[in-house]
Amino acid sequence: MIELTAVAERHLSDLQRHYVTKERYEALRNLRAALVAVANKIEQNPDAGLPAPAPYSHLARPGRLWVKTGRYWFTYTTTPRLAIIGIFYDTANIPRRL
Repeated sequence: MIELTAVAERHLSDLQRHYVTKERYEALRNLRAALVAVANKIEQNPDAGLPAPAPYSHLARPGRLWVKTGRYWFTYTTTPRLAIIGIFYDTANIPRRL
């Protein structure tokens, strides 16, 4: 599996805690499935991501790509090593969360 940075780990932990607190166990399973699926997508084709999510073109950064899997946006880097650097729910205010 692809490495998660400390920030991505925090995002994942926050989402998981939210789902457990709300007793949304299916959402928790879906989040975990999305993480596995996105890791596979990225590993198969690291350059296939988008520069930024469509509504947030100002988030484009060199070396950072975005991919949507399930209801989540994942941002990742390919250099110096492949790593997921952020995980966001579909309707999150992504610029405020970065």
